[in-house]
Amino acid sequence: MSTHFRPLTETVLLPELLSDSFRERRWTGAALAAGDLVSIEVSFLISYLVCHSARAWYPADLGQGQLLGIAVGLLFLPLALFTAGLYPGYGLNPIERLRLRMRATLMVLASLIVWDCLIQHGGWSRGVLLGTASIAMFLPLATESLLIRWMMRRGCWGTPVLVLGAGRASGEAVHRLRQHAGLGLVPAVRLEEGALAAWLAGNQSRNIRLAVVTTPNVGDARLGPLVESLPFSRVIVVPEKWGLQCHGVVGVDLGGTLGLELYRNLLQPATRRLKRLLDICLSLPLLVVSAPLIGVLALWVKRVSPGPAFYSQERAGYQGTTIRVWKLRTMWLDAELRLAEALAGEADTEQEWVRSFKLRDDPRVLPGLGRLLRRYSLDELPQLWNVLKGEMSLVGPRPFPYYHLAHFSAKFVRQREQVRPGITGLWQVTVRGDSDLATQESLDTFYIRNWSIWMDAHILARTLRAVLRGNGAY
Repeated sequence: MSTHFRPLTETVLLPELLSDSFRERRWTGAALAAGDLVSIEVSFLISYLVCHSARAWYPADLGQGQLLGIAVGLLFLPLALFTAGLYPGYGLNPIERLRLRMRATLMVLASLIVWDCLIQHGGWSRGVLLGTASIAMFLPLATESLLIRWMMRRGCWGTPVLVLGAGRASGEAVHRLRQHAGLGLVPAVRLEEGALAAWLAGNQSRNIRLAVVTTPNVGDARLGPLVESLPFSRVIVVPEKWGLQCHGVVGVDLGGTLGLELYRNLLQPATRRLKRLLDICLSLPLLVVSAPLIGVLALWVKRVSPGPAFYSQERAGYQGTTIRVWKLRTMWLDAELRLAEALAGEADTEQEWVRSFKLRDDPRVLPGLGRLLRRYSLDELPQLWNVLKGEMSLVGPRPFPYYHLAHFSAKFVRQREQVRPGITGLWQVTVRGDSDLATQESLDTFYIRNWSIWMDAHILARTLRAVLRGNGAY
């Protein structure tokens, strides 16, 4: 989608985004709350059935009274999510939604466990309660995602937004909001500052409660009065591009002066140690479970193409070190020769290779098996060993070969060295194999600047979905 927009000289309606009949649906928040309510009680039901079926090994008193107490206590979860601003939560990106949801869920479930221990002295079934807590960490989250997608497909998700500004800045704001429809901020009207008074006087703003103000053409002296003149309950000011992070930014009152505090997680030793701990706790069981599959696939590779089943390559790692990355072999043994032959005299193929160092019809890849392993990323499973060794992380920028890194700026290469490379990353789940060098640099830079544990959790969830679909990888 093009990001070039013509300069505006008058109010511009966007009928492709918002018809005159579009209104914010007041029931979307109630629908999300109902989904949470059903999901949490289903989590409780599943936990009860599991504990009931295991009574021969885990005898417990599952009386009607205590089960009713747990069911009623779980009703506090939708209330906690409501106070966290998640119903409907327009303007929250998926990572922030995940953070707020997990925090509220942990708070409610921990409160129930403390209540049972201190007030009821273990009157509730701890097996049922802990089982419910485990399931409720994921089932309501999945339900919310499905509900939001359902409402987006039917045009029921979002609140109309006024975009105030001229030229490219306002056009880019519209483009970004359209591109990230999950935010629920639907551009309704775009106009210049000079047209604002007449537009407001025409009582055309009755259905809009949020304005996005782009500032390149608005001086500091006029910005404050302009924002104060907007009759909306929410106003978002988009500053000129500073090249700073977007997540972990909090407004701070510096004696009447607005400041922005940036929480730079990459420089906090505690969060880095937590990331490493999660890598070990997740990669170890994943490696144990996937070991039989890796063994079967390795035998299959040797049967299709005699030779080593595994392939390793030296790549750039954390803090400029060189690491050896392991994969199941998906290419012929003479892969480099085949690549040279494919690039020789083929301008289109060479251009495709230079664009992203990938070929959609790669002559090096083993037919059938090689493409299957790449499509579902099964060839990456041996890298769980790299994660356990501390050379890689589950989530991070991909470890590029040195010939690949040579095409990036020195600044970006130094930036990548701040984090351990990952098996999966933001650009892999966003565009998979369909990306050029500029896209790779942009998304990796965004990840490094905005890194958090919640972003890693979000990327891992999207990775699972992308791998199961098998789209975009080759």
